[in-house]
Amino acid sequence: MRALVTAFEPFGGDQVNASAEAVARLAAGWDASAEGAVLDTLLLPVTFGGAFAPVRSAVLAASEAGAPYDVVFGVGLAARTSLVRLERVAINVADARIPDNAGQVPADEPLVEAGPAAHFTGLPVKAALAALHDAGVPAAVSNTAGTFVCNALFYALRDAFGDGVTGFVHVPRTTEEAADDDPGLPLETLAAALRIVLTTSLAAARGEEQRTAAAAGAEN
Repeated sequence: MRALVTAFEPFGGDQVNASAEAVARLAAGWDASAEGAVLDTLLLPVTFGGAFAPVRSAVLAASEAGAPYDVVFGVGLAARTSLVRLERVAINVADARIPDNAGQVPADEPLVEAGPAAHFTGLPVKAALAALHDAGVPAAVSNTAGTFVCNALFYALRDAFGDGVTGFVHVPRTTEEAADDDPGLPLETLAAALRIVLTTSLAAARGEEQRTAAAAGAEN
């Protein structure tokens, strides 16, 4: 089996991005022989116009080579939280609070003209949530991936490859870079969380029946 997990470069004045650190740590500890799957990673630009192109190229190249990816998901930073957020839905809008790394600040723009209003994830979020909680990782199913580049990548990924085990996960800052109002989680915890999401997703791609979590909806 093969999996592709992406992360983002720093943005918004930060010197590091916890998603990149966590994905790098995941890859460094991944044993393809033991896990039964090859793991590839990509570091993406935080730009509305450029984030998805490397992913599309990698996915298409893998398919053309006869070794398609079984699982593809993106990882991004969600500040001011101590939860790993399993994103459930991507919406068809770009509405930036800050400029992306190319200086673009879209407002109320569709990501895909005449595209669906939203796409649901293809990741087994409830099974992953149960596994994360079993491991003691603070996690939740999130019903909004925002309207910045993370959501744009998530939407594009599902729009292009929506029939696969694809989706998006947000991670908090690491405790090493956190502030008083932004506590984060240890880097090792973030990497362990991504491993759980990945192994759970690979199991889903194999068609294995999985235990799912109880209700994880939001009240508001």
